[in-house]
Amino acid sequence: MEKILVIDDDTDICLLLKRFLTKNNYEVEIAHNGKSGLAILDEFRPNLVITDFKLGDIDGGQLLVNIKEKYPHMPVLIITGYSDIKVAVNVMKQGAFDYVTKPLFPDEILVTIRKALDSTSTGFGRVVSSEKEDNPETDLPKSGRPAKGSGYVFGNSPESKNLIKQIELVAPTNYSVIIYGESGSGKEVIAHEIHKRSRRKDQPFVAMDCGAISRELAGSELFGHEKGSFTGALNQKIGHFELANGGTLFLDEVANLSYEIQVSLLRIVQERIMKRIGGTKEIQLDVRIIVASNEKLTEACRKGKFREDLYHRFNEFSIDVPSLRERKGDIMTFARFFLESAKADLGKEMEGFEPAVEETFLHYPWHGNLRELKNVIKRAALLSEGKLIEARSLPFEMLNYSKLLSIENNPQTINIISPEVQPQNQPFIPPAAQNTKGNQQDLKAAALDAEYDMILKVLQQVNFNKSKAAEILNIDRKTLYNKMKHFSK
Repeated sequence: MEKILVIDDDTDICLLLKRFLTKNNYEVEIAHNGKSGLAILDEFRPNLVITDFKLGDIDGGQLLVNIKEKYPHMPVLIITGYSDIKVAVNVMKQGAFDYVTKPLFPDEILVTIRKALDSTSTGFGRVVSSEKEDNPETDLPKSGRPAKGSGYVFGNSPESKNLIKQIELVAPTNYSVIIYGESGSGKEVIAHEIHKRSRRKDQPFVAMDCGAISRELAGSELFGHEKGSFTGALNQKIGHFELANGGTLFLDEVANLSYEIQVSLLRIVQERIMKRIGGTKEIQLDVRIIVASNEKLTEACRKGKFREDLYHRFNEFSIDVPSLRERKGDIMTFARFFLESAKADLGKEMEGFEPAVEETFLHYPWHGNLRELKNVIKRAALLSEGKLIEARSLPFEMLNYSKLLSIENNPQTINIISPEVQPQNQPFIPPAAQNTKGNQQDLKAAALDAEYDMILKVLQQVNFNKSKAAEILNIDRKTLYNKMKHFSK
């Protein structure tokens, strides 16, 4: 029986998850803070950890780092509020397998858990051996269609077509490539596509997330080590460079590597020779290096974070991956592709999207880029009851993005009374409804409008923490969720 550790300071969520997962044949332990979670981790040795990002004693990002330092290959799922998508993307960079957003839906979590446990990921590095194809066709995929055997698509927008041209241009060469782009924009997909269109396509493609690994482990992961070379080196380890020999090594968020590792990396890039940590044997290397960063490496050099000589070694060719909001013409192409994937996972028959959903997608800024879009569609497909993705299945914050933006840009004074201040046994009358003249229909509409504005304002103030918002509004969380659901219709 596979083991799952749930870490959350919300007792209700812990109990809900334990009851549900136990019924689905998992052994579950719970912890209510990060410190006790780490203690249970060593004793329980779970196959998977599910943790809230906001814990009382430690944030989920730091907890993730602590878990990964001890158990690099353990999948971790992060629970977060939908408004914290940027935070969620950052913890993905730190090594989280995926994130799930509140409110929690058990079936959605179950699908994600099964994927995490079935994942063939080998920890910080993922080795993908390219399969030989009977047809040696090397043309790039047509716009808007999946790359052959790739599991992803390219769009139809001018930005996407330009991206394809750059891949087509550099792929047949042995140039080192720097790929720039926001988190979640598909930098690893671009790197993999370059590898697939190169003469190395039948050799390994090895990916390493430099942002997800501690400084202490980086050297061992990159270069490998010999048995007994340091405390804890119980066996010989083959590093990523050796694994990728003959093929392509992709280093994501390369600017996160320490200065000492950058020095070692420079020597290897220059001489194409390496030694394992603690070893004496020189290993000849034939590796194409592709690196990625969400900040310009020239800026990182200026700040002293990245060696300028190493930057020039990598900068034989660079590609800028546009964010999703910069290629709005591709949003529905990607959405339809992700819907096909969600249909396969859920075993549901779905035909497309309601017009209101498409409209919402086109006007939303997508801070998490393709990763956010994929997760939104996964959840919406699970919640939608008909054959179309329904607007009511989208997150409240997404449906009300325009309203939130209007409040942020034109703040209005809304008298929010906390439970401590509000007189007992006296109903709270929203300001917009006070002194309103007219018939009963107008009074009701004014009160609803004021209530809607107030809820949005409070949610913004507490960064969409529903528990805190409910406390300030002097209602329970269930009532708040019901009101949010009502306003989303």
